[in-house]
Amino acid sequence: MNSSRVIALLLAVCIAAVTTAFLSLFDEVTSTALIVTFLISFSASYLLGFMILEFLIFREINKIYQLFEKLRKKELKVLDDQKSNPLNPLKRINDEIFSYAALKQKEIDELKKMEAFRREFIADVSHELKTPIFAAQGFVHTLLDGAVKDKSVRTKFLKRAAKSLDGLDMLVQDLLTLSQIETGEIKMHLEYFDIKNLAEDVVDQFENKAERKNITLSFAEDTPEQVIVHGDWQRINQVLNNLISNAIKYSPEDSQVEVGFRILKNDVVTYVKDNGEGIPSDDVKRIFERFYRVDKSRSREKGGTGLGLAIVKHILEEHKSKIEVKSTYGKGSEFSFKLAKGQSEPLFQK
Repeated sequence: MNSSRVIALLLAVCIAAVTTAFLSLFDEVTSTALIVTFLISFSASYLLGFMILEFLIFREINKIYQLFEKLRKKELKVLDDQKSNPLNPLKRINDEIFSYAALKQKEIDELKKMEAFRREFIADVSHELKTPIFAAQGFVHTLLDGAVKDKSVRTKFLKRAAKSLDGLDMLVQDLLTLSQIETGEIKMHLEYFDIKNLAEDVVDQFENKAERKNITLSFAEDTPEQVIVHGDWQRINQVLNNLISNAIKYSPEDSQVEVGFRILKNDVVTYVKDNGEGIPSDDVKRIFERFYRVDKSRSREKGGTGLGLAIVKHILEEHKSKIEVKSTYGKGSEFSFKLAKGQSEPLFQK
């Protein structure tokens, strides 16, 4: 502020002196007039100069210095949106610096988020891998310690070790699939196909699993004979397998699981509905995260890698779609996704 006043004062003195000197060249101008002219020129020049220097230049320069100071101290989170006078000649510079700082803050936040995600992911993978490995180790070491001589114990332990290793293989395969989808190694081969026919095949695969829990697995009453959509047959098959498997897994005995379709103008909504356990509202937004389990202990008992819904989410994102979920805790859930409706007969039948 002192700098702007000093500069404005010097400019005002110079302007007033020049103006007075010029008027003194005329004989008609009296001494009183010259004094008045000097004072008026000085006052006007000082006020105008001070306002221009203070509000259009020095304040903006101070903001830029403050911005640089925060950048130097890495205090980007405390940056506030700078409001500048549109007539300010330094506005563009100030805006550019602020935009740059805001961009860097966003990058830093993303890096911190990714770092936290990486740590959590490594911890989750380590934990998920440890469970089947330790189980298989325990059975094998028990056999090596002498239990192998007992045929009944040997067969039982080998079956349990094989089951643990099968679970480990499933986990590795799901991790590989998820990684390949995210990195673009797996490309979606889009084609027209009958998703009703595909859903029937998946339902047939899970009939025995449903019957063991006395679950009625069926299609909705208004299901048409044929439902043509545009998508990757193999990946949508994977989506339906995950959704129907989960619906049966988390539904109680003597319940129902329904598969259906809602035909819209340009799209087809496919849904899988159950009247099982449901999902607490706080968990709904997180169920598509890797390894996230609503009830970790009970979920682990029921099997699965904890990656199924994450894979579903990524497959549908590659189809420019997304998985939707409606759930009431204790009453059931409905998972649905939308695909573009086919305008012609499928090119082939699966």
